[in-house]
Amino acid sequence: MTLRITILGAGVMGLCAATELVRRGACVRLLDPKGPPGPHGCSWWAGGMLAPFCEAVTAEASVVRLGQEAAAWWEGAGASVIRAGTLVVALGRDRVEVERFAARSTGHRILDAEGLDALEPGLSARFSRALHFPGEAHLDPRAALAALHVGLSSRGVDVEAFHGAADGTGGSDTDITIDCRGLAAADTLPDLRGVRGEMAVLRAPDVALSRPVRLLHPRHPLYIVPRGEGLYMLGATQIETAHRGPVTARSVLELMGAAYALDPAFGEAEVLELGADARPAFPDNLPRIRRRGSTILVNGLFRHGFLLSPALARMVADLVLDGKHPEVMDEDHGEW
Repeated sequence: MTLRITILGAGVMGLCAATELVRRGACVRLLDPKGPPGPHGCSWWAGGMLAPFCEAVTAEASVVRLGQEAAAWWEGAGASVIRAGTLVVALGRDRVEVERFAARSTGHRILDAEGLDALEPGLSARFSRALHFPGEAHLDPRAALAALHVGLSSRGVDVEAFHGAADGTGGSDTDITIDCRGLAAADTLPDLRGVRGEMAVLRAPDVALSRPVRLLHPRHPLYIVPRGEGLYMLGATQIETAHRGPVTARSVLELMGAAYALDPAFGEAEVLELGADARPAFPDNLPRIRRRGSTILVNGLFRHGFLLSPALARMVADLVLDGKHPEVMDEDHGEW
């Protein structure tokens, strides 16, 4: 008998789970109260860095290991992935931060000014030392979400309106419900919290960066991700609140000031967009797969949505289709 699978939520996790299940021949419905991916979801405001080795500085080893699946999975799903690695730099007074970062991470090579000039000529005049993580990659989150949506639609899976009960069940015509609602699932996951992130999109035609750059700073760290055609995404803030209001003036000043320190040409950039949202996280900032009867809850991706969704999607498909117990599943291990 074919299982009837309903996925709640069309953010990055829901779309990845649907894509993985459909790829394996499953029959899937995808429901979201706000329709296809867009500004209403926190995935829309992501940086799109597939940087597992850089994450080793602050994340658990499992994030680094599982994150290494991401780039190939996204390519297989039709997204455009740029495999140019990641650069990590610091201003002269903060140079010790580069040494600390190097000591806490792997997969990098140390660059002097000449080596940096070969990769990013626009930075070599201001930085004499950098770390390059050649095994990392990045993508445009919005284009990647669109690629998944188009791929699913081509297989007959469209995002349907969802106005179900607060408990997140998919209805009587569903055998298994996969709840990927993010912070909306706090109604059934009391240990879920929101972590606010803020970002800016700039048009800076006088800046030439071909890969994400992380600027280390004791108070205002920054990452800049090129989006092509002179566009750059700036991000960094990580605030312990579920507030989803507009970007604050303080955050804008910090982002812009750090970008100007990285490259003064950002001072002439056009600010195209400012955005903020809250990402779902558990107390240890690690994701969870939980089962409540016939409902599987997949949540807590923190700021690793595009990095870890592919691995979580694989685990969910293994559980639903093959009965394989996921390593990040922590309760209700019984049979269906």
